[in-house]
Amino acid sequence: MEDFKIHNTLTGNKEVFKPIKAESVTMYVCGPTVYGEPHLGHARPAITFDILFRYLKFLGYKVRYVRNITDVGHLLNDADEGGDKIGEKAKALQLEPMEVAHFYTKKYHESMYKLNVDNPSIEPTASGHMIEQIEMIKKIIDNGFAYEVNGSVYFDVVKYNETNNYGILSRRKIEDLMDNSRELDGQSDKKNPVDFALWKKASPEHIMRWPSPWGNGFPGWHLECSTMSCKYLGEEFDIHGGGMDLVFPHHEAEIAQCCAANKKQAAKYWMHNNMITISGQKMGKSLGNFITLDEFFNGTHDKLEQAYHPMVIRFFLLQAHYRSTIDFSNDALQAAEKGLIRLFNAIKTLNDLSPKDKSTIDISSFKSKCDEAMNDDLNTPIVLSYLFDMVKIINSTKEGKHDLSGEDIEQFQKIFDKYAITIFGLCNSEEDNNASDLDGLMSLILEIRDQSKENKDWATADKIRDGLNNLNIEIKDTKDGATWSYKK
Repeated sequence: MEDFKIHNTLTGNKEVFKPIKAESVTMYVCGPTVYGEPHLGHARPAITFDILFRYLKFLGYKVRYVRNITDVGHLLNDADEGGDKIGEKAKALQLEPMEVAHFYTKKYHESMYKLNVDNPSIEPTASGHMIEQIEMIKKIIDNGFAYEVNGSVYFDVVKYNETNNYGILSRRKIEDLMDNSRELDGQSDKKNPVDFALWKKASPEHIMRWPSPWGNGFPGWHLECSTMSCKYLGEEFDIHGGGMDLVFPHHEAEIAQCCAANKKQAAKYWMHNNMITISGQKMGKSLGNFITLDEFFNGTHDKLEQAYHPMVIRFFLLQAHYRSTIDFSNDALQAAEKGLIRLFNAIKTLNDLSPKDKSTIDISSFKSKCDEAMNDDLNTPIVLSYLFDMVKIINSTKEGKHDLSGEDIEQFQKIFDKYAITIFGLCNSEEDNNASDLDGLMSLILEIRDQSKENKDWATADKIRDGLNNLNIEIKDTKDGATWSYKK
């Protein structure tokens, strides 16, 4: 098999992927902070790393995939001061913080199911790992890279940078960071404004708090991921993923914490998906310009012209490389919807084609082209372009312009099954829309319609046809019987 290359943010290069252990892969991805409805920005990393998870398994690796839930410690504006995002939401709703976390975790899982995102191997919560986080802080203090002040513990970035490189991931220099943070001097307990919290003393009004050697408080946001990744994947593991907005300070701090505690960088490869934008601006809760996934599925947001099926959202995201920005628009989503329907209509047509003795075209290169693109840092849009080249051949074959042999049809079926279904996950996760169930249901409906026509019950036959038409399903009567397809 051709080498699988991924872009490593740590080196800035595409590299041939070589796991630490030959036949297994360890992967950690930063999951959501569960204080609000999941939105399109949450869908992109989930789908990006779901594709990676699926592809690694297809390549034959045993994969342990850890994706966390942040349910404490993520403060407003991603800072070291202020209220906890979940705690503030709980106050506003007059609920317990864990009620808020549980409710939005459930909403996140429901959306991921609709998007056909596979469950990770392990999904730890920050609140469930307080003991481990406290122990990691102790190690960092013992190794001389953290200090306690008034019940809070801070990471000493300046001391760490004397023997390590703080900025190795984000390419930032500590001198520039210090200059940009001078105005914060004297406004906190930190030795230096670039230092960040490992543990924060809880103020009297702070709801979420746990006992520690330094007093009642809560862990720093960055610490949580370092602790959980090392607990479940070891002090050294293969891949750490997340959105590009997490490179600094979150992932930079994770590297520093792991090096300070374990003298190891933790992840060998760092992978980051780019952002989704609306009119060129990043989509996110903090900017107030996000559209929730439920709003996409139901068409209830004022920026949406219609509802969009979860598979349309998934297909839309696959049309751009994961490291490229992708801009939301109704036109782009409607084009994705048409493309998805066209793809599955072609798959259905392929399965119905009658094989010929000989093929009139050469299709031998499609498999290698798709494999080459996928091995080039998960280049999903290029793979899709080859799949649609195959769609053109299938449609022209249906029109009698080409012949395909049985072997060719089988090869096309294998490629569609490998990429469209197995790796890209382009199938409906809801049981009532399962493809095989739908085929059986449609066969029964067409049989009833045929019987109605035989009985000269034209009203019932027309009612079935018109009803399906309203559901975006087109019926065509041919000499061999009626056929159905989604409208293009």
